[in-house]
Amino acid sequence: MQSIPRFLLTALLMLALTAGCTPLPPQAASSGNAPSAPPHDQVSLGVGFVPNVQFAPYYVGMEKGIYADNGIDLEMSYGFENDYLKLVGVNETQFMVGSGDQVVLGRAQGLPVRYVMNWYTRYPVVVFAKVEQGISAPIDLAGKTIGIPGPFGASYVALRGILEAAGLSEQDIQLESIGFTQAAAVSEDKVQAAVDYAVNGPIVLQQAGITTSQIALDDYLVVPANGLVTNETTLADNPDLVRRMVNATQQAIAYTLANPDEAFAITLTYVPDAGGENEAANRAVFDASLPYWTPAAGQTPGATNLADWQAAAEFMQQIGLVDTLVPAEELFSNEFVQPQ
Repeated sequence: MQSIPRFLLTALLMLALTAGCTPLPPQAASSGNAPSAPPHDQVSLGVGFVPNVQFAPYYVGMEKGIYADNGIDLEMSYGFENDYLKLVGVNETQFMVGSGDQVVLGRAQGLPVRYVMNWYTRYPVVVFAKVEQGISAPIDLAGKTIGIPGPFGASYVALRGILEAAGLSEQDIQLESIGFTQAAAVSEDKVQAAVDYAVNGPIVLQQAGITTSQIALDDYLVVPANGLVTNETTLADNPDLVRRMVNATQQAIAYTLANPDEAFAITLTYVPDAGGENEAANRAVFDASLPYWTPAAGQTPGATNLADWQAAAEFMQQIGLVDTLVPAEELFSNEFVQPQ
């Protein structure tokens, strides 16, 4: 039985990603040394985790003055995704990073949130297992013990979508709440498979010499993944701010993709714990994240489509996470996305 070196387990705890995580309470972080050029709008961006390499484009955008050039003084605020959904919904803060399923949940709860720019071009959560488990398709999960942080967030949405693809329900598997120990649980055979971000648990096991198979939600159901979310008040009262925020974020993502070495170095200045003995593990996660930030051929960067939102809304109602079918056209807008 293979086990994970201690330094990789330490990295795992730091690298668990965004949706479905249990992070620190909301707190503000410095925006760095972005040049000032008045008039600037002060913007606090809520993200559902702690400082992490997964937020590299935002650190790059601040450090390279991209947000400042668009008239924005940006700071990152770290905390719980569902808290930021409420704060954005009541316009106590104007922007957050959230996934499409969270927008559906928010609208179903009467929160006037709207998704205005796609960042992750594929849903990043997978079910993964050691290859010897023989789990490579949704139907292979029947009768298996599956580890998950808990019945919430992106991990739960992805698992339910993958089960639905095979006509399975939770009653057809043994679901274990294991917190954020997915890689260790799979490595030590405490569970036969686990649900995690593709750039987290599977990468940690890869570095430990353990080969995994993965089942991705996007192969069966497209749910718009992490992107920029605002609210109807900001859209109505300050559309220019939304436009500048979207434009700056698109530019920061493009710069990160074009200059990955520089982007990672910048990120280490904002997330110093990602360096030192953890640098190799974090660089592996960063490199694995780049394809998720890269638009597919023919895809308009930052844009999503009505059909995917309709499917996501129907799925969320079907599995009982919302009581009513949320109109898909209320969930998103491509108005502010600019060709890059």
